[in-house]
Amino acid sequence: MSISFDKALGIHEKALGFRAQRAEVLANNITNADTPNYKARDLDFADVLAAQSSKSSSGHFSLERTNARHIEADGLVSISDESLKYRTPMQPSVDQNTVDAQMEQSNYAQNAVGFQASFTLLNSKFKGLVSALRGE
Repeated sequence: MSISFDKALGIHEKALGFRAQRAEVLANNITNADTPNYKARDLDFADVLAAQSSKSSSGHFSLERTNARHIEADGLVSISDESLKYRTPMQPSVDQNTVDAQMEQSNYAQNAVGFQASFTLLNSKFKGLVSALRGE
């Protein structure tokens, strides 16, 4: 009998990948807080989750390859440009920058907590699998 990692690990593997990609987007926003005309962007977890669940409910899915020499990878979360949303600013700025540094830092901290929660849950799933394989 084989072990299905998709069933054993659940959504936590994909959530961990999403949280890592969102951390990159938020860090980019924080970095460009003083850049004129920079527009803050963010990923919406609900939209990405809905897209991934619709793909997985239809059966097997794979990533889009942009070059014939790329290795085909199945089952990974892919964040496309249409998943990135522009953030609506709370206050207008003179230089047309939409980054609110405090909001971005708050979102980054919240994302870090979500990343740690997904990592902890994934770690406990692996510990459970290891103990099952050992017969403990």
